This record gives sequence, structure tokens and C-alpha cells, in this order.
Amino acid sequence: MREIVLDTETTGLEALGGDRVVEIGCVELINHIPTGQTYHVYINPERTMPRGAFDVHGLSDDFLRDKPKFRDIGRDFAKFIEGGRLVIHNASFDVGFLNAEFARLNIPPISPDVVVDTLQLARRRHPAGPNSLDALCSRYGIDNSKRTRHGALLDAELLAEVYIELIGGKQAALSLMDNGGGSRNGRATTMTPKAQIRQRPRPLPPRFHEDERAAHDALIAKMGESAIWRKYDA
Repeated sequence: MREIVLDTETTGLEALGGDRVVEIGCVELINHIPTGQTYHVYINPERTMPRGAFDVHGLSDDFLRDKPKFRDIGRDFAKFIEGGRLVIHNASFDVGFLNAEFARLNIPPISPDVVVDTLQLARRRHPAGPNSLDALCSRYGIDNSKRTRHGALLDAELLAEVYIELIGGKQAALSLMDNGGGSRNGRATTMTPKAQIRQRPRPLPPRFHEDERAAHDALIAKMGESAIWRKYDA
């Protein structure tokens, strides 16, 4: 099962009132395990950045001026998320903005059927709250010390770890660190190398004594020739 943990940053709160997406960050999971593949892009919103939004994410007009516009990356992004289930915190906000951007390009909207809202999951599991991303990181012991401001890719990486906890999974080798990757058409991709499996240099010594083995053989002998244990006692 392919899932895309997704976050956006915007110029404000009104998707239908002139605000635009300025950053998208995604982390790919297969069967709840990070593949190491990400999608990350900054976007020129074609409007000025309000002070309130800048204080949240720190993305200035000067920084975004030379970045691609949504029409330049929209179809590439839509292709990246195609066929995956989207995992988003407070999904109605991000989906509302992305669908508004898609509508400008005549790209089909994101269906609610493919969206998992981790805020709703958290509210069901922890009805007393709080259930912000920072609060959930604290609850599950996830290091969010780098999150001094909102950032779409960092938030998606943190949310991936939170999501695994929310659905009751273990965090075996859940490493979302950048292992060195490239950038293509505004999209940064990193791949996690496969783990190297080493063989044990010598077998472990047996964990039973000879008298225990003799007692075991005697017990099986009493069961007769048809005892199923004889198949496993060669």
C-alpha cells in the first residue's frame, strides 16, 4: 500500500479568497515504511506574502521570487501523488488549497476517499488532547527540536513518525534522514540505502542440555510413529 504523508505552507488561511500554496512537502510510505523518496518544492505564489504568514514559515517574497509557479509544477505533483493514499494533519486545510490550485489548471481534485486525516485519528485516540503536531511529537517522544518554524517537508517527516504511532505501528528503522539526493524539476528526491545484513560468524551454542534432549525424545517416542513432532525432530 502506497501512502503519501503531505504538508503545505501557504500565504494565509483562505484558499478561495486569494491565498496560495508556497511550499509542498511529501514523504512516501509503502506498507507504512518510509521508502526514502520525497517530494519537495517551493512555489512563487504570484502575490505578496502577508506578515502573519511569514512569521509562521519564514518564506519571504525575495526567497520565493525565482521559484516555479504552481502551473509549472502542478501536473508533476499530481502525478507524484496519483494512486496513493494521502496522510495529512488537518486535511481539510491542505486539500482545500491544493484543490483550489488544481482547479486553476483543470486538474481533477483530490477525492476525500483517498485522504487520511491524522488530526481526526489523534482526536479519537486522545480525546482530551492536545493534538497539534508538536503536542503529538512530545507525546510519542519524537524529536522535533529542528521545528523552529513551520516547514512542509520537515513537518511531513515528523507527521510520518506520528502517523505510525497513531495506527499502533512500531518505529523499527523509521529513519527519515536525508542520505544525499538530487533535485529534478524543483523536486528533491532522497533514497534510503538497503540495510546490509551480516551473517553470524559462528552458530550460537545450543540452549538445552543432553538430559533435556533425552527427556524430549522419550516423550515423542511415547506418542507413537504417527506423532507429528517426528517431522520436526530429525
